[in-house]
Amino acid sequence: MGHVFRTEEQGMAVDALRTFLAAEIDPLFNKEYRDRYMPREVMAGLMRRLAEFGLVSGVVSEARGGLGLDWQTTLMLYEEIVATSADLSVPVLINSFGAHLLETLAPEHLRERYLPGLVAGDSFVSMGISEPDVGSNVLEIRTRARRDGDHWVINGEKTWISNGSYSDFLICTCRTGEDPRRGLTHILVDRREHGYEVRDIHKIAFNSQSTAQIFLSDVRVPVANTIGGEGEALKNTLALFERSRVFVAAQGLGIARRALDEAVLYATQRRQHGKLIAGHQLIAAMLAEMATQVDAARLLTYRAAAIIDAGLPAEMEAAMAKYFACEAAVTIARQAVQIHGGNGVTREFLVEKLAREAIVCPIPEGTTQMQQLIIGRALTGVAAF
Repeated sequence: MGHVFRTEEQGMAVDALRTFLAAEIDPLFNKEYRDRYMPREVMAGLMRRLAEFGLVSGVVSEARGGLGLDWQTTLMLYEEIVATSADLSVPVLINSFGAHLLETLAPEHLRERYLPGLVAGDSFVSMGISEPDVGSNVLEIRTRARRDGDHWVINGEKTWISNGSYSDFLICTCRTGEDPRRGLTHILVDRREHGYEVRDIHKIAFNSQSTAQIFLSDVRVPVANTIGGEGEALKNTLALFERSRVFVAAQGLGIARRALDEAVLYATQRRQHGKLIAGHQLIAAMLAEMATQVDAARLLTYRAAAIIDAGLPAEMEAAMAKYFACEAAVTIARQAVQIHGGNGVTREFLVEKLAREAIVCPIPEGTTQMQQLIIGRALTGVAAF
């Protein structure tokens, strides 16, 4: 695992999860449900199994029924998920951060009602931030919640929403005031009680799980479902991004690591010109470069997690990790395909799928270019946006 040293407890947790993933998850996502939508009941069954290993449950305190793991340990487990299935990593990520947001910011009645289901793996949450024409700039959110007595009336559209079709509830970022910074609020919308329409989006990859558009039309939600206080959503979302970007970096890391593993396996089995292709100098050089990039991505990713565990700001470090690891995934997956030659573009080999998944990685939680702007602002104090 590169430079990252594990405690005995961390090592045991990672090894147990890895054994389970190899036996039960890898065949599901890379064979049976490869590029095919996994029904909610099947995904829920997997989430319940993963809760036993500390996925989603790990980010919640023991007092609230979770395992209370630190971010680095959680990231170690998450890396194993991604290296096995990038598709599975998405609901794990979204449910984890939904649970974190509920525990840290939601009023007690919402915690009691919605947190146990996420911890146990029984329910799914969606985080409604992105909108058509509104991506990284949260200040431009247009979905509006209008106060009507003791209720919010919500109208708007969200897009690129993970867990959309699976979701039991939506934590929706809404405009509740005209102040660009103090006019955004998080509101919990229960799908069964309050209702919203979901339409799935089909993509180049990550199609075994749900990514969707969500439509809200005159949806009435009690004001008591406000999370984090009225007008506090921008501040809370930016704090959430700092952590979630580290996990998207881990997505890039996991895909890159699996691509490297597949390339090494192929290079040590495939013979060309009378010897294993691993014995050809140019192949050896490609593998060396790929391995170095994987370790560099891991270093940046776990450094950011360590800073967060220390209670320190990690905006620049999280941006660096997300930028480097996701771009490294693209390069490494591309090289893995090249090492496979013609076989690399067939569905018989996993690198074809990994290359498509890697292309997606630099986009969520702010594109590579957005991360560069964040890093530049941190270095100079001058904002380019």
